[in-house]
Amino acid sequence: MPETVNVLAVDDVEENLEALAALLRRPDLELIRARSGTEALEALLAQDIALALLDVQMPGMDGFELAELMRGTERTKHVPIIFLTAGTPDRARLFQGYDAGAVDFLFKPIDPRLLSAKVDVFVELHRQRRLQSRQLEQIQQAQRMSDLFVGVLGHDLRNPLSSVVSGATLLELEAGDAEKTKRRARVILDASRRMSRLIQQLLDFALARVKGAIPVEPVDVDLAAVAQQVIAELRGTSDVELATSGDVRGFWDADRVMQVLSNLVGNAVEHGEPGSLVRVVLEGTSHERVTLLVENQGSIPRETREVLFSPFKPRAHGSRGLGLGLYIVDQIVSAHRGQIRVEEPELGKTRFVVFLPRRSAPRATPSSAQ
Repeated sequence: MPETVNVLAVDDVEENLEALAALLRRPDLELIRARSGTEALEALLAQDIALALLDVQMPGMDGFELAELMRGTERTKHVPIIFLTAGTPDRARLFQGYDAGAVDFLFKPIDPRLLSAKVDVFVELHRQRRLQSRQLEQIQQAQRMSDLFVGVLGHDLRNPLSSVVSGATLLELEAGDAEKTKRRARVILDASRRMSRLIQQLLDFALARVKGAIPVEPVDVDLAAVAQQVIAELRGTSDVELATSGDVRGFWDADRVMQVLSNLVGNAVEHGEPGSLVRVVLEGTSHERVTLLVENQGSIPRETREVLFSPFKPRAHGSRGLGLGLYIVDQIVSAHRGQIRVEEPELGKTRFVVFLPRRSAPRATPSSAQ
């Protein structure tokens, strides 16, 4: 079915509106009715209107005055206007109507076939504009994706690669010093892991965009064991507390769930207040799902929260990653048929809440990008 398009009909006589509704009744068209110019302006500001059918002779604000107001407002100035009038054709009145912004005049009694044909033209043009707008957005997203990949190759991957090269060079020079060798090896290992995470994020991003979803392979998983492993890897960098209640086992993709936990806990450590406690809570008291909470000291601005799970949000100042982590987390949770949200339980605190159904059947991925 074609998407529904709104057409505005403005007439002070209810019978005329009823007649227009009968003439234009179809499943893909919604007729928005207004009995006055004021009601029409309210509808124009609230709805996406493809075409306005304006009666010329109305008490108070007539059709010409309404058209002039529409042309003076950015949101409504491009809405096509067809005037409906019961008067006899008058050259001066026609010029006045066209000067006010009309694209056509129809004289009452209205020919139903003529009205339907004209409305069909403008409805189809509106659909085409919507389609072009979506296509433009896709092109812009593709351009941003291209810019992202260039940035990765030019900066994000080059930095850890430089650490690997310089560390290996120093290892060669200091091969006899065991302690220095260990320190350099840790630098190389950390840089390599960072490169691996960046590459994995790019691959996951490509999967999510091209296939429409990240594939998952559910197996029996103990979420507490996964959380303990993630926290163990962060020991020495921050104070992370784990609390568990109930049964926290379920059928999920173990590697993907670890990705979710690593990202959320890692973000809490990196972006939370330095030295503050990060709390990880696993709640398994429900038979249908397990709830995961990651809470830290620190706030996320409201405008940032609104685009937090978008792949194209601005990167935080000083960020060392691609800014794709939370987008991929959202995609993984969605692939498990779960939900994720961010909230501020109290001033100065941030909490991520993830709901995972205990059994999440693999979601079929579309053959093309969404």
